[in-house]
Amino acid sequence: MSVSDTSPSGPILLVGGGKMGGAMLAGWLKHGVAPADILVIEPDQTAGAVLRDRYKVGVSDSLPERLDRAPSLVIFAVKPQVLAAVAPPYKRFVGPDTAFLSIAAGKTIAFFERHLGSNAAIIRAMPNTPAAVGRGITVLYANPAVSKAQKERCETLMKAVGEVRWATSESQFDAVTAVSGSGPAYVFLLIECLAEAGVAAGLPADLAMDLARATVAGSGELAAQSSERAETLRRNVTSPGGTTAAALEVLIGQDGLQDLMTRAIAAAARRSQELAD
Repeated sequence: MSVSDTSPSGPILLVGGGKMGGAMLAGWLKHGVAPADILVIEPDQTAGAVLRDRYKVGVSDSLPERLDRAPSLVIFAVKPQVLAAVAPPYKRFVGPDTAFLSIAAGKTIAFFERHLGSNAAIIRAMPNTPAAVGRGITVLYANPAVSKAQKERCETLMKAVGEVRWATSESQFDAVTAVSGSGPAYVFLLIECLAEAGVAAGLPADLAMDLARATVAGSGELAAQSSERAETLRRNVTSPGGTTAAALEVLIGQDGLQDLMTRAIAAAARRSQELAD
């Protein structure tokens, strides 16, 4: 299935046109989805006008009372804290021809079944912000009401903004959210810390930031293109007794980076569980 085949019977309703919603929208259009097949529901009229002008898609500040065609896919791209108020009006579209996909952190399939009905076809997704440059990764999980064709369609749409994986259990989503959903923030913090450490070592601030950004971006691209494990790539840079080895003795030592990251992921996973509750 190609992305241009993703609206066979009804439009896509994108509920929320924020950063992630906008990134997905740009990816779909770039890969062949027709603007006429997308309606964005965005209550912020200023943001909605920007989306309308930039992407030439339909935009409404609320769910219209009538649509020419029932949507084949409703995508919830709003903050999890407002979903209990946002989701219920879409219950009128529940049926075998409409699937619902949510990218809201922490909101379980059971949450949507309470608000939309137990017969609703629901796919839970966790993308991340590199989707804005087509380098995201999304994890998906579907309830039994979702058909094979609907799964394939959602996978194809999310592949327009990066890689896609399927979880084998919804219970994995708290960890997925903590690792890849929140993960870009950890990488950006690494850039900040690396640059600040460079300044402390005597570099001008601008040069330190340039070195940190390019090093993290280049290393990420090398990891993406290489077939070797991250551990092997790390060892390839590390000469015994050299400068890299000296730094890694600190990072790998007691209370080092692995311990910090493990505790950070656990904290994020706990917060994901709290959002579900």
